[in-house]
Amino acid sequence: MRTPKRRRLALMGELVGGEIWPPPSDQRRGFPHVNKKFHDIFQPKSTSHSSYSYSYHPSGNSNHSPISSALLLQTFGAAAAANCSARCGDISISYPFGIEAGCYHDGFNLTCDHSYQPPKLFLGDGTVEVLEISIPSGTVRVNSSSVALLPAPGAPSSVNSTSKYHTWGGLRRGGPFFVSPEKNKFLVLSCSNVQVLLLAEDNSTVNACATYCPPAPGKGQPYQFPLNKECSGIGCCSAAIPKGYTSYSIQVQPPGNVSEFDADSSVYIAEEGSYNVTRLIFETVPTLPVLLDWVISNSTCSKKLLATPASACRSSSSFCQNYTSFAYSGHRCGCSAGYQGNPYVVNGCQDIDECAHWELHSCYGTCVNTPGAFRCQCPHGTYGNPSIEGGCVKNKNSSQGLSIGLVVSGGSILVFLALGAPLVTRSIKQHRAEKRKDKFFKQNHGLLFQQLVSQRADMGERMIITLAELEKATNNFDTTREVGGGGHGIVYKGILNLQVVAIKKSKIIVQREIDDFINEVAILSQIHHRNIVKLIGCCLEAEVPLLVYEFVSNGTLEHHLHVEGPISLSWDDRLRIALEICTALAYLHSAASRPVYHRDIKSANILLDESLTAKVSDFGASKFIPIDQAGVTTAVQGTIGYLDPMYYYTGRLTDKSDVFSFGVLLVELLTRKRPLAYNSVDGDSLVLHFASVVTEGVLADLLDPQVMKEEDGEVQEVAALAEKCVRLNGEDRPAMREVEMILQNLRIKRKQAARDATSRRYDGDQFSDDMSNERDIEELSMQYTVEEEVFLSERLPR
Repeated sequence: MRTPKRRRLALMGELVGGEIWPPPSDQRRGFPHVNKKFHDIFQPKSTSHSSYSYSYHPSGNSNHSPISSALLLQTFGAAAAANCSARCGDISISYPFGIEAGCYHDGFNLTCDHSYQPPKLFLGDGTVEVLEISIPSGTVRVNSSSVALLPAPGAPSSVNSTSKYHTWGGLRRGGPFFVSPEKNKFLVLSCSNVQVLLLAEDNSTVNACATYCPPAPGKGQPYQFPLNKECSGIGCCSAAIPKGYTSYSIQVQPPGNVSEFDADSSVYIAEEGSYNVTRLIFETVPTLPVLLDWVISNSTCSKKLLATPASACRSSSSFCQNYTSFAYSGHRCGCSAGYQGNPYVVNGCQDIDECAHWELHSCYGTCVNTPGAFRCQCPHGTYGNPSIEGGCVKNKNSSQGLSIGLVVSGGSILVFLALGAPLVTRSIKQHRAEKRKDKFFKQNHGLLFQQLVSQRADMGERMIITLAELEKATNNFDTTREVGGGGHGIVYKGILNLQVVAIKKSKIIVQREIDDFINEVAILSQIHHRNIVKLIGCCLEAEVPLLVYEFVSNGTLEHHLHVEGPISLSWDDRLRIALEICTALAYLHSAASRPVYHRDIKSANILLDESLTAKVSDFGASKFIPIDQAGVTTAVQGTIGYLDPMYYYTGRLTDKSDVFSFGVLLVELLTRKRPLAYNSVDGDSLVLHFASVVTEGVLADLLDPQVMKEEDGEVQEVAALAEKCVRLNGEDRPAMREVEMILQNLRIKRKQAARDATSRRYDGDQFSDDMSNERDIEELSMQYTVEEEVFLSERLPR
C-alpha cells in the first residue's frame, strides 16, 4: 500500500492540504482506529481496516476549458471507446467522468490506482476512494473516514472549556461535488458528555448532536447497550444535514455551565442506512460511505445556455434541471421521459423499450414501442381493453342472426360498461382510499387517540378532522400556503370552519416522529392556557399525522430577537415575554391536571401574535409526569445550547431541566446572542461566559446595548435570576413558580415606576393603578382550586 508523501500532524482530525491525517504512530496510508478510549468502555473487538483520507483536487490533469470539453463531446460517442477507460476495477466510468486527459469534463477527473487488486478508483489526484458513480441520479458514493476528537498527545483526556475545532471534508469550495443533504447523516459516538456542533464553511451552525451514557451497573462492568441499527441517543446520536457543503467544521463544546469536559468522541458523516450502530459501538469502523451530489456547472438553466456549444446537455433527448439544495447553485442534465442513458453525450439518451417489460406498464395486448413512449392495443381479431389481463376478446364468425345477436348484446354490454365502468372504477378507488385511511389511522395510534377523546365527548367532535377538510383548507397543500417549517416538517396556513389555522405536516415518515405527534396531541388536548398555543384538532388519515393549531401570525421570538441591525425587541417587551413564558411553564409544572415537562424550551419554539404575546409551542418532546414523582429517567431529548447538563449526564428529567432551558432563554433575551452559535474569545459557550461575567461583576461586557439603554434597574436582578437558573446542580436552581414570582414583582415595580413618573400630572389615576396592580397579580399562573379551574375553563372558546 502506498505511503503518502505529505507530513502528518499529531492531532487527529487536522486538515493538511485537504486531507485528514492520523498521528505519527500510524504509518499506514489511512486513518486511525476510532476513539480507543470510547471503544474500551464497550469492550471492542479487534478489527483491521484500511481507509482513505477525504479530499479532492479537481484541476489535476485537466487543461481544457468548459467550451473545449463540450466540443470534444461532439465526437465522444464515436472515439471515446478507443481512447478513454470505461472501467477501473469493478466500477464503470462514463462521461463527464474520465481518467485520461480529454476524457472528462472540467472537475471530474479520476485516478485509477492499479497497485491494488482489483484496482481502486479515486477522485481527482487519488485521495478519495470512489465506490460507485451514478449518472442518472447525479451521485458519487465515496469512502469517508471518521474524525476522532481526541486530546493532543500528552494532554489529559479532560480538557478546559476551550472549544476544539476539527475539519471534515476537503472538496473544492464551489463544487462540483457536495455532501448530499437528503441522503447523509451526521453521527456522533461518545460517552464523553460533550455536545458536537456541525459548522458550515462560513462557521454558521448547521446542526448539533449530543449523547449520554448512563452509569455502568457495577464496577468494571460495561453498560449493556441496546442492539439498535439506528442511534437511540445512548452512546450514539444522529442529526440531519440541512444543506450540502463541500466541507464542514466540527466543534466540541461542554453541554452547559461546565468548566472541564472530556473531548473523547468519534464523528462520521455517512450515508443514511449504510451503518449499523451496534457495529459502530463495538467494533473499529474507520470508514463509512458518503453520498455526494454533483452539478455539471455552477450556472443555472436558460435557453441561452442550452443554445451554446458550452452546454453540457448534449443528447437531443435531454433536459436541464436546476439544483438549489447545495451551498452553491448549479444544474445537472437528465434524460427526457421515456429515455435513459447519459445526457452528457451526443445521442447518449436512448429510447426505453417499454415493450421489453410489458408487465411493468400493464400491457396485456400487443405492445408497440414509439420514441419516448409506447402504444398498447388488442391483437388483430380481438377487441376490448388491452391494459387489463384478459381484456381483449376474440371476434368469432357465425350466422347473420348470431352476429346480429352478438352485435346487439355486445352493444348492450359496451353501453353498460361505458356507463357502469366509471362507477365501478370510482367505487374501487373509494374502497382503496378508505382502506388506506384505515391503515394510516391504526398506524398513527388512532385507536389510542379515540380512547383518549372518548373520555371527553366535547373534545371528540371538534378534535378529529378529516383529510378532505384539510386538503380543502390548504388548497390541496399548495406550496403558496406554506408559512414555515424546518428539517422535520412544513407548516401550512389554511381556513377551517371560517377560522385561520396553522397545519403542521411532517416531512419524514419515522415512527419516533409519529409518536412525538401523538404525544403532542395527548398533552395539548388537556391544556388550556393563554400563553400556550391552542391545539384545534388533528388528522390521522394521512400517511403522517397532521396537527391543526390556532394561527399565530407574527413569527417566533428567535425571529424578532435576532433581526439584523442594532434595534430589536424593546426591553419592556422582552421582560413581559419572559414573564409570559415563565407563567406558562409554571402552569405546566404545578397547575395543570397532570404535571408536564416541556423538554425543548428555546426561542424558536416561542410564537408571538400581533400584540407580541408569547405562546409556547412544540410539545413533541414533552413528558407527562406522575403526580407522586419528582422526575423520570428517559432518553435525552432537547436542543443543544438549551439542554440541561444534569439531564444530559444522567438521563434524569425533572422540573429543573425546564428551569435551565428557561435560564438560557433569559440569557438570550439579555444578550441577544444565540446560545448554539456563540463562542467567547476563550472558546466558552454563552452560558459559561455569562456565568463568569455575572460572578466577576462585568455584566455590561456581554449585555445587549439596547437593554443597557432601556432598562431601569431591573437588569441586574434578571441577570442574577438567569445565573441561578443555569447552575450546574439542579438542586441549586429555583422552581419555576419562584422564578415567575420574581419576574412578576420586577414587572410590577417597572410599571409602578413608570406611573410614578407621570403621576404628578395626573392625580386621578390612583384607582386605575390599583386595578392594574391587581390585574398584574392575577396574570400569575396561579394554582387555582378545582372549582376555579372549572369556572375559568367554561370561558374558553370551544
